[in-house]
Amino acid sequence: MQKIIIKGGRKLTGSIFVSGAKNVALKAMVAACLTDQEVVIKNVPLISDFIVMVEIIRELGGEVKIIDHMAHVHMKKFKKEKISLEEAGKIRTSVMFLAPLLARMGKAIIPNPGGCRIGARPIDRTIKGLEKMGYSAVYRSKDGFFYIKKKNNSKKEVAYRFEKSTHTGTEILIMVACLLKGTKTTLENAAAEPEIDELINLLNQMGAKILRTKERTIAIEGVNKLNGTEFTIGSDRNEVVTLAVAAIVTKGDLLVKGAQNVDLSPFIQRLELANGGVEQKKEGIRFFYKGELKSEDVETSTYPGFMTDWQGPWAILMTQAKGESVIHETVY
Repeated sequence: MQKIIIKGGRKLTGSIFVSGAKNVALKAMVAACLTDQEVVIKNVPLISDFIVMVEIIRELGGEVKIIDHMAHVHMKKFKKEKISLEEAGKIRTSVMFLAPLLARMGKAIIPNPGGCRIGARPIDRTIKGLEKMGYSAVYRSKDGFFYIKKKNNSKKEVAYRFEKSTHTGTEILIMVACLLKGTKTTLENAAAEPEIDELINLLNQMGAKILRTKERTIAIEGVNKLNGTEFTIGSDRNEVVTLAVAAIVTKGDLLVKGAQNVDLSPFIQRLELANGGVEQKKEGIRFFYKGELKSEDVETSTYPGFMTDWQGPWAILMTQAKGESVIHETVY
């Protein structure tokens, strides 16, 4: 059994670069399967979730070459339309492969989303959207798989409003819609996270026609096919927050390079109220200890609110603060 031995008592000082955003990289791997041409994705984080996505692509018939932090993805042809339960159970983003499968094969057999068990992970909002687009979906409880296929009817216009905002659902429907040639799709109450806009930028670079007309409205004009491209993943917001907290709780001083290119405003606002040191610099953001921390409550919410992923690091930060703080998680 591997061990991680930590010798504490040292301040974290200096400078560091952050990895590419996991919440973009995993979805970019799925988007790369929408075309039969090669897609090169740069600045990918070499984490376990990413490796699982690589394994799923290879299982489906694609080729993936990883050179340093660069992934070359080539899904020339799918060899099957079913994601294995073993691989899919490792990570919840596995369900997103239904998008390229439906777009290129017209059918997909996908198990219930996997990943960390923090509660139910329904995809009913995604299924309702797919049905609006002209797909039929059946869930078989005996094997735990969704059986989804394209109906013969084609629609010129599709309008779908998410009952509640969903990050993954928004991304799946965007990817499916971008290859519905001749169909104009409008998604309302869509998720507004910057990682989704990054995915939109990648798809548009591949030849899609996608526009965010309002903060939570996305318009997609379906095209016949997408092309290969090269795309660089931006910095990971969650990694920046983790490093910021690590610097402050150790009473250190850390410059996180590249952090200025992502939206951290909800975190920085709370951090400054808690007396954490923050300085915006040209090459990044400096996080430093400047005195005793103050307790500060937070409430997680959808973008542009305080991210659910930040509550863990924030709880660690608040263990060093004077007084009592409350972290309230909004269920959405």
